[in-house]
Amino acid sequence: MAEWLDETEQATWRSFLRMHANLMTAVGERLQADSGMSLPDFEVLAMLSEAPDAELRERDLCFELQWEESRLAHHVRRLEERGLLQRDGHVDGGQSPMISLTEAGRAAVDAAAPAHVARVRELFFDVLSPGQVQVMGDAAAAVLENVAGVTDTDDKA
Repeated sequence: MAEWLDETEQATWRSFLRMHANLMTAVGERLQADSGMSLPDFEVLAMLSEAPDAELRERDLCFELQWEESRLAHHVRRLEERGLLQRDGHVDGGQSPMISLTEAGRAAVDAAAPAHVARVRELFFDVLSPGQVQVMGDAAAAVLENVAGVTDTDDKA
């Protein structure tokens, strides 16, 4: 049986969950108000804008976003209908399709990014000291490495 969290661990875990939920809500609401774009829209477009040639294979985009294939497929379809990206469905050799940013998609993410970054800075980085930022980054990296190791072990079982 698993050992229960002590009071400090429980309080830290609950605070982390509330922080994440409140931060994502506040960032998403402002992004929607400023640009008419949802946070998931921005995540997809930003990921593509940072990729070489502004395109990624669908499976790689799924991996980077940590989304299920069906969620990405539906979201890609909606963004494609809005002219913000395109999906090359004609792929040889069984590889997943390429998804690329259109000019309209590039313009949308470029227009939304400055206010988005300002909001992230306002709500997150401006309240942390440089030392806290370093500790937060180190802690996140350690947890992500641990999760990846546990997930890799689980996948092999």
